[in-house]
Amino acid sequence: MGLDWRPLGKPKPECKERFDQLFRILNGTDPIPVIPGTKKRYSREALKEEWFEIQIPSYETIKAPMVGRDPEADAWVKAQYDASDKSDSLEFWYQHYKGYYVIELAKETDGVPVYISEIQDENVFRGKFVTTFCEELIGKQLYEAAWETHLAESTVQYGEQLLEVADKLATKHELLYLKDQHLPPDIEVGSLPSQVHILYAAARWLIFYGKNGHGFEADH
Repeated sequence: MGLDWRPLGKPKPECKERFDQLFRILNGTDPIPVIPGTKKRYSREALKEEWFEIQIPSYETIKAPMVGRDPEADAWVKAQYDASDKSDSLEFWYQHYKGYYVIELAKETDGVPVYISEIQDENVFRGKFVTTFCEELIGKQLYEAAWETHLAESTVQYGEQLLEVADKLATKHELLYLKDQHLPPDIEVGSLPSQVHILYAAARWLIFYGKNGHGFEADH
């Protein structure tokens, strides 16, 4: 079974209470409310639509330029077009990509992980690296938490807990240099240095999004 951590949007100003309420409803913690003056309940689709309407997407937090708004994103489209067979017009390419966030040009790199899913956006952390290679190191409680969806506050807490585990291991085994190393060590995946780097990378990603108001969805 695979596991990806997808950053959630964060609530727009003055919408946090409603955002959290809708999150609980959509995740089954709270019941779906009844429409006032009727005996009918709101549809999940309507509640989900409202939830997305009061969100700021994670792409804005990592400062990824958007096609049609930011010159560097438009230049990226032009580069993609120039490298193509040009069977369609440049205008067609611009229209096709309009509104697209170019994550590879994001300025906040802590939100763009090196451990990524091959089928998800580039700012989605491949949680399977943590659950597959670090299960014995983090223990049952933190392992189970990896499979749960979290709001911002618990995302920060979870990141700090993984960071604590990584720091203890790194200190004991003289691996603290991995804490600020972005790329994985050139060593077998699953070895201790690899495990410590995975934990540091996961913690950095979680703390970045959590402190910026984003939770994450455990997609499995």
